Amino acid sequence: MLAFHANFYACPPRLRQVPVGPLRGQSLPALVDPQGRAPLFGDYFPVSFEDAARALVALPGVDAEPDGFFVVSGSGDPARWRISGHLFDFGDRLHRMELNGACPLEVLESLWRCCGWPTTAVACELVREGVVLGEADFRRWAAAERSPSP
Repeated sequence: MLAFHANFYACPPRLRQVPVGPLRGQSLPALVDPQGRAPLFGDYFPVSFEDAARALVALPGVDAEPDGFFVVSGSGDPARWRISGHLFDFGDRLHRMELNGACPLEVLESLWRCCGWPTTAVACELVREGVVLGEADFRRWAAAERSPSP
């Protein structure tokens, strides 16, 4: 089961990896621009807001609102899971998808497919941590045990 709160963007070109402090007990590299700054997400997914919304409502367990807010839930081994999300567009293209909750990997991938993944790589911005990870590192981080909140 993956647990996370993240924004997902079309991954901009020319990002590089830099070491960051431990994230959920793991040493994972953050993505930064060529000058070492946090990426600016000016790229868009290759789908419109409407196309992404149509793809979402076709998935099992999704309840979506016209403004882009949606919830997807289900049950599995060992327990029920739930993701709340929101689609954001600027102009006629999908800019990002925000997701918060827990779900199996295959559910996350089905949500990413609504945005054009895997043709378009995804950059994963961890909301609480303020760090951007690549897909593979995000999967490792989201699958790691979370430490208890203070």
